[in-house]
Amino acid sequence: MLGLLINEIEQKEIEYLLKRELEELLMDLEDQRIDGLVKQAMRERYRLLFQLFRRVASKQECLKYMPRRRENQ
Repeated sequence: MLGLLINEIEQKEIEYLLKRELEELLMDLEDQRIDGLVKQAMRERYRLLFQLFRRVASKQECLKYMPRRRENQ
């Protein structure tokens, strides 16, 4: 386990960067031209980034980016 000390400005910047990346992944996951294998890797990346996002964002913000469970993944 690692620890990280950041100030409030750095925390907001990390939150902003993660939100943008999560939004981009969500858009790409909707793209029908992207291969299923690539989309699976993108879903794994989304899960990892969301775990990081949960550490810096409020509960309300986290709910907006909560990964959806899909039956046909």
